Amino acid sequence: MAELTYREAVAAAIAQEMERDERVVFLGEDVAEAGGVFKTTVGLLDQFGPKRVKDTPISEQAILGATMGAAMTGLIPIAEIMFSDFLAVCWDIIANQIAKARYMTGGQVTMPLVIRTANGGGVRFGAQHSQSVENWPMMIPGLKVVAPSTPADIKGLLAAAIPDPDPVIFFEQKSLYAEKGEVPDGEYVDEVGTAKVVREGDDVTILALAAMVPLSLEAAERLQAEEGISASVVDVRSLVPLDTQTIFQQVKKSARVVTVEENPRLCGWGAEISSIIAEECFYDLDMPIVRITTPHIPLASADELEDVMLPSSERIFETVRREVD
Repeated sequence: MAELTYREAVAAAIAQEMERDERVVFLGEDVAEAGGVFKTTVGLLDQFGPKRVKDTPISEQAILGATMGAAMTGLIPIAEIMFSDFLAVCWDIIANQIAKARYMTGGQVTMPLVIRTANGGGVRFGAQHSQSVENWPMMIPGLKVVAPSTPADIKGLLAAAIPDPDPVIFFEQKSLYAEKGEVPDGEYVDEVGTAKVVREGDDVTILALAAMVPLSLEAAERLQAEEGISASVVDVRSLVPLDTQTIFQQVKKSARVVTVEENPRLCGWGAEISSIIAEECFYDLDMPIVRITTPHIPLASADELEDVMLPSSERIFETVRREVD
């Protein structure tokens, strides 16, 4: 296995699928010559040329309008929206056009496209560039929603998302871009719609996503060492489709559930999963489901304030310790 950073795994997945299928194209702001503002696409222009790797104007509506048209006419486009906050600028195209085209044409038109975007806080970019918005597309029928936490999952899930006949919103947590991890060599494709149990435990199940996964793992190790509390950690990975079977198995084993969400508390993805668990596993629970979230206020850019607002390993540890004891 090779050791890649989270950002290098992005380029590796795109290159793999562009080599495999000449219909795959890539477009976005500064993605070609500059290699992306987060340096996630370095080398793709040199490898595949300007016909398949294209810089666009600074217009999210133009990017996704072109992406939708390309998907409708036989290409498999990957679009980059630089910050997930900017999905709001082109939301009509995503929610009313891309998400509904296959349904409204009775399957005659498919939407094999991926919208990649940098999501979440932790890097002091302020309220308009630090939102965690994976719950936005989660509520729109017709969209798939993926948010990996490791370089291996970046490569495998992005490689699976690209040929998918439905549109996939692919969230990359920007604070993880420099993180390293082992990634399978050669062609590697995972499966969209699958969660992963990254730590087994018997006393409580922690459900986490993206940057919250390593924090949850850190808290779980400390809970075991200091309190004797055995916590399983489930990396949800895919919000739509949601792997309810893996979640239910862990819930039934531990009888206690904590969700760790970077998105603001109101209408966060953990609220939906909590509702599903309450409907399907109510009599398996030994305590109310607990949600750890960001408060329902715009994220601060000041170091100390952002750190207080975002869930931390310490907050996960203290919350689980208090609730399980």
